[in-house]
Amino acid sequence: MSKMHIKMTVNGKQEEMLAEPRELLIYVLRERLNITGPHVGCETSHCGACTVEMDGKSVKACTVFAAQANGADITTVEGLGDPDDLHVLQRMFKEHHGLQCGYCTPGMITRAHRLLQENPNPTEEEVRFGMAGNLCRCTGYQNIVKSILAAASEMNAAKEAAE
Repeated sequence: MSKMHIKMTVNGKQEEMLAEPRELLIYVLRERLNITGPHVGCETSHCGACTVEMDGKSVKACTVFAAQANGADITTVEGLGDPDDLHVLQRMFKEHHGLQCGYCTPGMITRAHRLLQENPNPTEEEVRFGMAGNLCRCTGYQNIVKSILAAASEMNAAKEAAE
């Protein structure tokens, strides 16, 4: 199969490569770009461990072809914050024990980021519904929800203070 020239912006950085059109985005991120936050879980889009933002939408990177990501703007958990300057969601997951084994955490945080962009002040029910496509095998859902609600509260307080 012939390779295709792929260009995308990943976490604010322009990336270019040759890839087979059928190559999956999750493998491009992990194996070619060494961005290991998104995890390979089920490879069927059921678990959400591979969730990234693509052009302002949550997508499961295990079901997106490299060709579909050509020209896209991709954000992974690494693009939200770094160890010295955590994003509020990353801090709240840490403070409220929203992670257990950690395998689902990057996908959870990335999906939660998009959820809070779409609904800055969600109810517990809306968080649970909005996160339904991301699974936690450790059953840490209560603390995940608590973390997201705490992040929303802090983000809203910061927004109000700025106004």
